[in-house]
Amino acid sequence: MDIKGRIRLLDILRGIAILGTLGTNIWIFAHLGDLSYITTSNYSGWWKPDDFLRMIVLFLVNGKLLGMLTIMFGVGMELKYQQALRRKRAWPGVYLWTAAFLLIEGFLHYTFVMEYDILMSYGITAIIVAFIIKGGDRFIDRTMKVIGNVFAAFILFMLVVGLLGSNMSLGNFSEVVALYQSGSWLEQVQYRFLNFFALRSEAFFIIPMNIFLFLLGVRMMRSGVFSPDEKGRKHRDKLFKIGIYLGVPLNMLIFTPGGAFDLPVRYLFAPLLSLGYISIIGKLLEYYKWEWLWRCLEKVGKMSLSCYVMQNIICSIVFYGWGLAFGGKVNSFMVIAIWLLISLLQIIISSFWLQTFKAGPMEFIRQRTLKVFISN
Repeated sequence: MDIKGRIRLLDILRGIAILGTLGTNIWIFAHLGDLSYITTSNYSGWWKPDDFLRMIVLFLVNGKLLGMLTIMFGVGMELKYQQALRRKRAWPGVYLWTAAFLLIEGFLHYTFVMEYDILMSYGITAIIVAFIIKGGDRFIDRTMKVIGNVFAAFILFMLVVGLLGSNMSLGNFSEVVALYQSGSWLEQVQYRFLNFFALRSEAFFIIPMNIFLFLLGVRMMRSGVFSPDEKGRKHRDKLFKIGIYLGVPLNMLIFTPGGAFDLPVRYLFAPLLSLGYISIIGKLLEYYKWEWLWRCLEKVGKMSLSCYVMQNIICSIVFYGWGLAFGGKVNSFMVIAIWLLISLLQIIISSFWLQTFKAGPMEFIRQRTLKVFISN
């Protein structure tokens, strides 16, 4: 599974996570920033077939692929950490430049492309976790227990509040919809800039969850979860049981209308199913008849940052009023079809790009910029 020093499974998981994250974000684009289309707060009864189809997709992807991507960031940090130890370099040292650059990339992506960017949150998380992993496995485990328990307690408290009848609605999005339907690109940029703290509330809210999942990725890497040997398979079998026997039933609560389970499913139960996905993909990778598919997903994973930004730019063009203006005019079947077409397009672009270049355009810019900063 190792190709030129890279663990192939990790690139494939990144590729799937990036394309799957679009499976959640595309509903926000398609409905012009109306978050109620990825929640259940506006529903008091069962859904119409079109809504039910959307909820099936969200059951499979909402929070699950984002959880997987977050774990993969932790894995990537562990690889950088081990590399620093081998080369006897100070840690976090120059890695802080990488995290800071990720934060800047996220701010630019947030401002000019999409208000629900995840890179800024990852940049802040990376800076924090870079210092935590210096403390060793015991310190990592204690940190995970404290942060995990506090975050879980808060989410469960919100669940109780919702079940007791409190209004869990996110509010009215009519002005946002109007902006993305008829506003210019510059007006949308201005809206994001002027409403920075309100629109970035989720990015800060999920930092404790990100820290936990980053550290989980570190621990999984150290324990050999991604190894192609028998030890790795045994670890992945355990993840499969967690994902299927615990993750699936808990994530089925997404089909409960009223909004009470929206937070627990996305931020607490979804990562459990993420672990099951990692196990399933690791098992499927052994089927060599699908080698063509793994090669495609692997290339997306190798330029995951570029693909993440690219897919959101494409969606902006497809759905917003200054582009093709499909937003608010498509049903769930069409949204799913567009998601699959964009995913296919990214697979094709990644395949052709990496035939000529060693890294994606965003990855290349980051590498070159970091070299300049570090050399100075």
